[in-house]
Amino acid sequence: MQNGAEFEGISVHNFSEKILEQVVHFHVMKLSGGFFLWVGSAPVLSNLAVSMSSKYDSMPLSTLVMGDPSNTAPNSLAQRLAKKTKKQVFVSYSLPMTDSSLSLLVENRIKKELELHPEHF
Repeated sequence: MQNGAEFEGISVHNFSEKILEQVVHFHVMKLSGGFFLWVGSAPVLSNLAVSMSSKYDSMPLSTLVMGDPSNTAPNSLAQRLAKKTKKQVFVSYSLPMTDSSLSLLVENRIKKELELHPEHF
């Protein structure tokens, strides 16, 4: 307990998978009330999006905090994960946007991890 409120420490969960001949790394930091997800093949933080539910709309609010606004992957992934988990989600998606099937497979791998290890999200 800290300042009269329940306090949870930050926990970290990493996993990797070879997807379409490319090794993709996933780094999840569980935060109080949400989580940070980094997805990439090299240690780069090139963008960051945040999304959270709103009582005024069925779709969670989402915004790009840093990075190229023409790359919609971090925003849309954060928004879908916020909708699924009902938590505040930070996403950094550092994979090339050359193959849309890669994005779909990456998202499916994240959903699989969510089902297998919900305690990390």
